[in-house]
Amino acid sequence: MRISLRKAFWLCPIIFLYLKSFAQNITGTWQGNLNVQGNQIPIVFHISKDSANNSIASFDSPSQHAFNLPCSQVILKDDSIILLMAILKGKYAGLVSKDKKQIDGLWFQGAGSLPLTVIKISDTAVVKEHKRPQTPKPPFPYHSDDVVYMNADNSLQYGATLTYPKSDSINHSAKANTYPAVILITGSGQQDRDETLFDHKPFAIIADYLTRKGFAVLRVDDRGIGKSSGNFEDATTADFAKDVEASLDFLAKQPQVNKDKIGLIGHSEGGMIAPIVADERKEIKYIILLAGPGIPIIDLMQQQIEAVSISEGKSSAEAKAAGHLMHIVWEEAGKNEDSASTIKNIRLKIGVWSKTLDTATLARIKGNDTSSVNNQIAQAMAALNSKWYKYFISFNPQPYLQKLDCKVLALNGSKDVQVVAAPNLNGIKNSLKKSKSPEYETIEIPGLNHLFQTCIKCSPSEYIDLEESFSPKALDIMGNWLQKNVL
Repeated sequence: MRISLRKAFWLCPIIFLYLKSFAQNITGTWQGNLNVQGNQIPIVFHISKDSANNSIASFDSPSQHAFNLPCSQVILKDDSIILLMAILKGKYAGLVSKDKKQIDGLWFQGAGSLPLTVIKISDTAVVKEHKRPQTPKPPFPYHSDDVVYMNADNSLQYGATLTYPKSDSINHSAKANTYPAVILITGSGQQDRDETLFDHKPFAIIADYLTRKGFAVLRVDDRGIGKSSGNFEDATTADFAKDVEASLDFLAKQPQVNKDKIGLIGHSEGGMIAPIVADERKEIKYIILLAGPGIPIIDLMQQQIEAVSISEGKSSAEAKAAGHLMHIVWEEAGKNEDSASTIKNIRLKIGVWSKTLDTATLARIKGNDTSSVNNQIAQAMAALNSKWYKYFISFNPQPYLQKLDCKVLALNGSKDVQVVAAPNLNGIKNSLKKSKSPEYETIEIPGLNHLFQTCIKCSPSEYIDLEESFSPKALDIMGNWLQKNVL
């Protein structure tokens, strides 16, 4: 899910900052700490030169295991520097010291700002590299074509990769030289066609696996990234569903595609989008939901806060209280009343609810801290200014699941703390019982996290440390189901 507001909610994205000429020598590694409600969050910038001698930079948040993820832009003037972070709707603005060893500035995100001073700790920039042994590497035993296409009114361009078998490498029983086909739908946050996260490329792995099994696979850059155009930040999940429909129109025109066997595979928010598209487009014959939602998003988010908190060492009582607190805030903030009434109602409800908690638990979640509560209210109200978030937090997947008339496979990892397996798979199963789906199956796979990695700690902060990008067991479950239901 667009967990915590545009990809894993706990993540700070890395910024690839393209720097213009700058009077100061800022090449090197810069480090500082954000003080977030008493917690010190280390921040590291790595600034270096690319092959064209242009300055580039990356941003890390080591305690959150966030390294080397793409973002937006830099503005430089004299000895001032402003780093714009579109994915956060934030920025860092600072002043470089005369000795070129320190930047004093402010970190802006949401409705507030925090002081952030970074110190130059090295004259070189070394970005951590990670082993990703599953990432497919050429030469491939199948066709792999980079493609570009437009939507119906030519207002948006999409960049994608279409893979399909070589005609002499697969025994297929459909129309001559055509193959069943799937579109891969990314999860929350602005994703490239491989759904790259921490150098993991799960969609490249899925495409490679399925193409070797006899499928054509289309994987697509999200709006505003790679070769796709459009404004990602101004779009909602409903807009992303229209993007998938444009991809469907393109795919159906390809001569190597069996138009009677087209399906969708969606991960996380992609598992929310797939039923929306399948309800509208009856040429969709099957969908696979990877950690897709099966319950109202507001309830999913509450459970996520609880599960993630426990995975990071919080007590069950503290985790449940934190989740309930945010549910109150989201529920009231989503009622579209004026700000003054909303804030008043939230405070009243929190006041009543806080009396049911023991003093120690209330203190640990800062439920009796007026400043902390006000900050959470302000962040929730600010988030609702986002079209995407307003749509997302009020979304209920069940009516869409109930209208499906295609085959469905829903998978979840038992250790997923972002889309908790049991309630969501049960929600999907109960909804599909009311549908016209001719064949459906829900499977909870032991030991896998939200990214379908075999995990150890199974907290979101572990994603980057695991070498496995996508479980072979999950791949085989998908492959066997498709073999039985599609090929």
